[in-house]
Amino acid sequence: DELAVVLGHEIAHATLRHGAERVSQSLIMNLGLSAADLLIGMKNPQTKQLILQALGAGAQVGVILPYSRRHETEADEVGLTYMWKAGYDPEAAVRFWEKMAGEGGERPPEFLSTHPAPEKRLENLRRLAAELKKRKP
Repeated sequence: DELAVVLGHEIAHATLRHGAERVSQSLIMNLGLSAADLLIGMKNPQTKQLILQALGAGAQVGVILPYSRRHETEADEVGLTYMWKAGYDPEAAVRFWEKMAGEGGERPPEFLSTHPAPEKRLENLRRLAAELKKRKP
């Protein structure tokens, strides 16, 4: 059942085309930074570099990472539905992610992470597993 959790999650990433979305986001971010580079037009290269780095960091924290966390949550939800429809126990996702939450030690703050905080992820999976168990596959 726990292997089905991982496979369902990764299949969901593929069917939801998260990889393509990330490529598009990176292209748009790079285009925006290039446009900013042209618009800034400063003679002082150090100041210009600092401004571009700040814009890049802002885009990363304000746009890219939140989308990444959303992708992970979507893949959890869709993957859980896939595994449930295939006849696996959705509660296995909770058990699996409880084990994963206990691994790895220190974590960055959620706003700097590509993945949801383990507590939020587990809360969401518990809710969804309970909803799925009430339905018929």
